[in-house]
Amino acid sequence: MGIVMKKVVLLATALAIVSGSAFAADLRVKAVKAPPPVAFDPWDIAFGAALMNDYVFRGITQSNHKPSVAAYFEPRYNINKDVQLYIGAAGESISFPNRAAAEIDIYGGIRPTVGMFAFDFGLWGYLYPGGTCYNAAAIPGSGIPGSDAGCAVSPFGNSDPVTGGLPINGNFAKKNASFYEGYAKVNITLNDQFAVGLNEYYSPNFLNLGAWGNYASITGKWTAPSTTFGSSGVGMYISGEFGRQWLGTSDSFYGTGAIIPAYAAGIPEPSYNTWNVGIGFTYKVFTLDLRYSDTNLSRGACNAFTSDYTAKVQSAGAVSAINPGGFESNWCGATGIVKLSADLTAITNLK
Repeated sequence: MGIVMKKVVLLATALAIVSGSAFAADLRVKAVKAPPPVAFDPWDIAFGAALMNDYVFRGITQSNHKPSVAAYFEPRYNINKDVQLYIGAAGESISFPNRAAAEIDIYGGIRPTVGMFAFDFGLWGYLYPGGTCYNAAAIPGSGIPGSDAGCAVSPFGNSDPVTGGLPINGNFAKKNASFYEGYAKVNITLNDQFAVGLNEYYSPNFLNLGAWGNYASITGKWTAPSTTFGSSGVGMYISGEFGRQWLGTSDSFYGTGAIIPAYAAGIPEPSYNTWNVGIGFTYKVFTLDLRYSDTNLSRGACNAFTSDYTAKVQSAGAVSAINPGGFESNWCGATGIVKLSADLTAITNLK
């Protein structure tokens, strides 16, 4: 009996040791499979660059239909996964009537996300350094709104205030075309393939013309399924936008009082519609975008609005109260845009 009892005790002890060892091993395996949670890092930086054959802003070329380069840098702070604060700086090469050759953008805002709705509210400043004033009628110290003490006199001379502006056509251009806009945007992701957006921008002094500006647009985008090009990593989308730019009345710097006395205090800047549609291809951080852009502005109205330094008289039909010289500009017409860009973020691309 004693021998049997000893065997039972020894067997129980062995089972306990084996069970304890297995339990401990199980604990070690579970510890390996459950690493500590990754700490939330609220900071990120987005940056990128682009090369395009034409820099078009709301349907109007900013580079005289010539190539342009661009770059941006945007620090971001994520309050949580649904609210992001950001500031940024960007630059583009341009060709403006006042001879400014660069656009510098300073902007900032907040991006809240609520379900399928991605909002964006902020303020955007457009700076155009290096400009020259062209308006022989803007006599230094005259008090004319927008006149510059360094206003240049063209070869046409001060004797003719209508043509005493840009050398080719006499258009006027302020030394400073800088301005700012407040904006509100929302992008609605309907599903993995379709998204639509609404945009609103307002400036109390658009392009420093003395006229207020209001731009509203609707956008749409279709993104092809990720399997469209197999496992190549190439993506594709089709997108478009339709918008309207409303404009107020300029100040007297752009007035046509020498010919149209009723507009001596300024001209009613022409409001217009603009639209674009295009197809894009993506690969890793790169995007190739091919786009068609146009507006409903006539060549004469385009000249009155842009002060295009290349505008020429082509027909008598371009003469109007806001364009008494009859010059015509092709800066607002149909154009094709080819843009190659690279966009990165520190968290995603620089780990």
